Amino acid sequence: MTSSLTQLAYVAAAVLFIVGLKRMSHPRTAVQGNVLGITGMGLSILLALASGQLEHHWLVGIGLFVGTAIGVGFALTVKMTDMPQMVALFNGFGGAASVLVAAAALLHDKADTVSSRTAVGISGVIGAITFWGSLVAFGKLQELDLFKKPIAFPYKQPTTIGIACLMLLLTILLGLGTGHWLFIPTVILASAIGVLLVNPIGGADMPVVIALLNSYSGLAAAATGFVISNHVLVISGSLVGASGIILTRLMCKAMNRSLTNVLFGVMATGDNTGDEDIYDNVQITTADNVALMLEAAQRVVFVPGYGMAVAQAQHAVRNLSKLLEAQQTSVEYAIHPVAGRMPGHMNVLLAEADVPYDQLIEMDQINPMMDNVDVAIVLGANDVVNPLARTDPQSPIAGMPIIDVDQARIVIVIKRSLSPGFAGIPNPLFANSNTWMLFGDGQQAVLDITTAITDG
Repeated sequence: MTSSLTQLAYVAAAVLFIVGLKRMSHPRTAVQGNVLGITGMGLSILLALASGQLEHHWLVGIGLFVGTAIGVGFALTVKMTDMPQMVALFNGFGGAASVLVAAAALLHDKADTVSSRTAVGISGVIGAITFWGSLVAFGKLQELDLFKKPIAFPYKQPTTIGIACLMLLLTILLGLGTGHWLFIPTVILASAIGVLLVNPIGGADMPVVIALLNSYSGLAAAATGFVISNHVLVISGSLVGASGIILTRLMCKAMNRSLTNVLFGVMATGDNTGDEDIYDNVQITTADNVALMLEAAQRVVFVPGYGMAVAQAQHAVRNLSKLLEAQQTSVEYAIHPVAGRMPGHMNVLLAEADVPYDQLIEMDQINPMMDNVDVAIVLGANDVVNPLARTDPQSPIAGMPIIDVDQARIVIVIKRSLSPGFAGIPNPLFANSNTWMLFGDGQQAVLDITTAITDG
């Protein structure tokens, strides 16, 4: 393949990435966006193989086969409820790949200028932070015993800053050509930074962390593109990095928290004192009673949360929605930006259940209409519907935008118990005069309601 045709093909791959990313910005076109991105990546791989710059093509073939097998295996076996863990793991794989490519460039003396050696250092640093940070995020999302509670040690912030400064110094020395061996301690220090940054972050902040680590993986890929002089890798990495940063900012805005606070602070938690008094007037209902309320309703809004994912109740909810729509009831889904464990978590689960995209309403759009809702059904959400965010300036979630379900005429909360959410504080919504609690497994509760309506 001639140089001009190669460059043209790389431009085509870059265009496919850009258009694919644009298409993935909306649920209706997300599948098309994924196909375009896959096509662009496939074209890039073929171009790399045809370039004549690669040695030992059989090793590349083995890598492609193993990687494809792993990817297909994950796609076929990982449950939708475990999607955040898989995303975190894939972010880590991207970071690890950047570290390995940077190390290979040093070993084969491909980095022979200040700029190329600096790119190697940056690729190794960001890649190692991404890999180890993603592993810790995976452990937290998977609720492994080792990661259930942050590992506490004194002087965490000064230690982190000290390690970061030393890492920066070694990166500069590596770029100046002091010695290729500096790459190893630089990567080790970056690995420590990755663990230290993600270790204290709680489950409530995971959507922010997932978005940020995704951005890191893109930036690492872009730096690797500079190392091996691959323009399409620079472009695609920059796109992922920029989009990840934008998404991270949107997640922080949705939680009314700064990125600095997420990374270097810990979300305060309540002590649950006084819960007994708050919940003195809790009203408990049954599936039969909820069925009666829904039969009389003209407009119903479901508010999904992580509890819906755990209960795998999305299909049951969809079936109930179809039943309500058959009796001419308007059905919508109120989506909070940080509901779940990753950006778009609720959207993914509901899409799997074939919920129409136009029924998914973002928080800012649904809130002004919430006082016209006859029945709001909260399924597994907690902090994102807690009125204390509006009323208590001392609350750990003070100022966080919430879905105003308390404004609905009737609120049904489906929950296993009165236990608090990630913030560890009680939710006065549960004791409101217009709120009814339906205790039990989310999926079973929805199935019971559906049966009650069907049976009349």
